[in-house]
Amino acid sequence: MTKPATKTALLIIDLQNDYFPNGKWELEGTEAAAAKAADLLAAFRKQGLPIVHVRHEFPTSDAPFFAPNTPGSEIHTTVQPNEGESVVLKHQINCFRETNLKEVLDEQGVETVLICGAMSHMCVDAATRAANDFGYQCTVAHDACATLALEFNGTAVPANLVHAAFMAALDFGYARVASTEELLAELK
Repeated sequence: MTKPATKTALLIIDLQNDYFPNGKWELEGTEAAAAKAADLLAAFRKQGLPIVHVRHEFPTSDAPFFAPNTPGSEIHTTVQPNEGESVVLKHQINCFRETNLKEVLDEQGVETVLICGAMSHMCVDAATRAANDFGYQCTVAHDACATLALEFNGTAVPANLVHAAFMAALDFGYARVASTEELLAELK
């Protein structure tokens, strides 16, 4: 008996209105990343593969962004869920923590997750490392992720270098990191 093909799910993390222009916590390159995520979303829908949308809400209304029941916490229109697609609500950086994400993936027989979204250095990183720890094979679509500039110990770190450092770290030991173009070619 031959082993069945690995079932892959698309995990779209936190592409919500507050991360876009005019949002409360605008990231660099969010629109470009969301466009790539939308391409992946369309390909997964076409093939009938599992899709999980992750939406972050802070537990209190005084949050700097993603406050509960605000337009900023809603999933952006570029990657809006269709009826029947899973949506996981989280209140932590790691989308597996205190959510039903693992159960959603396991119920669908998922063995591999293709991860995209925001922020590269926070929720994308945490999700990838947690998924790997749970035994999922992980791929990150690096150009379908966005982040922002940071500062550490007096050193300003531009967003593109924050992103590159985190993608390099994930590629080193936690995931395959590839472009959306490469991944779409493999899905055909």
